[in-house]
Amino acid sequence: MTANSVAKSERPTLLCVPFAGAGPSFFHPWRELAADRWRVTAVELPGREKRLLEEPYWDVPEAARGEIDAVAADLGEGARVVLFGHSLGAVLAYELVHLLGERDVQVEHLIVSGSPGPWTQRERRAAGLDGDEFLARVEEFAGFRHEALDHPEMRELILPTLHADCTMHEAYVPSFEGPVSVPITSLRGDVDGLVTAEEGRQWQNATTAAFTYVEFPGDHMYLVDQGREILDVIEKETAGVS
Repeated sequence: MTANSVAKSERPTLLCVPFAGAGPSFFHPWRELAADRWRVTAVELPGREKRLLEEPYWDVPEAARGEIDAVAADLGEGARVVLFGHSLGAVLAYELVHLLGERDVQVEHLIVSGSPGPWTQRERRAAGLDGDEFLARVEEFAGFRHEALDHPEMRELILPTLHADCTMHEAYVPSFEGPVSVPITSLRGDVDGLVTAEEGRQWQNATTAAFTYVEFPGDHMYLVDQGREILDVIEKETAGVS
């Protein structure tokens, strides 16, 4: 075993899966906030940040299968993992639970955020809309407008990925039947206009293990300003896991 793999296995890894249009850098501040509790890393999908010019995925199970080798290599053999995913990231993380289990990676807990249960598709959609109408719907869902969209060059680069992310999220159907066997905690902003409390609790049917539901003050993107509070809840929910 290399020194690098030893370092990775000393403590659990908090593997974060970004929401639509986001990249790993969103979770960089969480590294300091996590202190010594976890090694924080994130899935880096094509179409954003260092992989900006790569073709994005249009299907969630395909994205999970396409990235599992890189994810498993980053985690290291025998890694202990807590998975966190928000919105699109929640269903992608759900797919990764199965695939990581086949790679000798121990998923100890799944934390889903801002997402209905994996078998529920939202009625109001952004996929299929064009231009300003598409952006207006995305901004309505997210509750804010990303400043990069005000720059024509960046907008041209970002829009294809946003279209792909929205399409694969809104068309998502789990690639496997039945629940997972790891505990699930579902998080939600208490005034989220996109995901209801009832929908957030649907994740109880997605696991045969323990389930908890926690609300935070805020809307669908409550996590932007509450990284520390989220990590404290994750620590509480995963306490006692060895």
